[in-house]
Amino acid sequence: MSKQTSAARHWPLFELELRTPRLVLRYLDDDRAAALMDLAAAGIHDPAAMPFSIPWTRHEPPYLQQQGMQHFWGMRAALTPAEWTIQLAVYEGGRLVGMQGVGGTSFLVTRTVETGSWLGRPEQGRGIGKEMRAAVLHLAFAGLGAERAVTSAFADNPHSLGVTRALGYQENGWSVDDREGKPTKHLRFIMERADWEQRRRDDIEILNLEPCLRLLGLD
Repeated sequence: MSKQTSAARHWPLFELELRTPRLVLRYLDDDRAAALMDLAAAGIHDPAAMPFSIPWTRHEPPYLQQQGMQHFWGMRAALTPAEWTIQLAVYEGGRLVGMQGVGGTSFLVTRTVETGSWLGRPEQGRGIGKEMRAAVLHLAFAGLGAERAVTSAFADNPHSLGVTRALGYQENGWSVDDREGKPTKHLRFIMERADWEQRRRDDIEILNLEPCLRLLGLD
């Protein structure tokens, strides 16, 4: 029995996988997390910009990779039905291109998920962001029974905003955040189940979800 298969007996999320005609998304184990942090160290955005509320990409290697691994371990260890995050490595043709996450707080009551993601700089502008968000929305609505999904992005992040609007989210207000010591407009968006149903795809697969549901309180 392989190491991963053995671990998945006790943590079935290790075998969770989403498939679209273009991409495969796999739950993070340590090897995938390490590969993701090496991808992040190669660059996610223009150094003159900052798309994240927490500017973690300002760290230099090897601390960048180390704090990233700690973050992924922390998300895994803290997962409960009351608060959870599922982080997935995204592959195109077997090549790692980025990370897509989805999480819920009091999901059994709110039935609301929030998404977040990033791509390596060479992969941006090729439609991958839209495809991987569509995959995780399918997981949320079709797999987990979500009633709505929310997301947000800074007003000067056109790539993220473009993905959000193309998938049919509705604007849901804004706030002014402290981004590296400067006030920055942060836009919020929401997608209700009815909006997702209108665009629902039939070419996205969810593999090995059923054993994972008990970890989220959904069995």
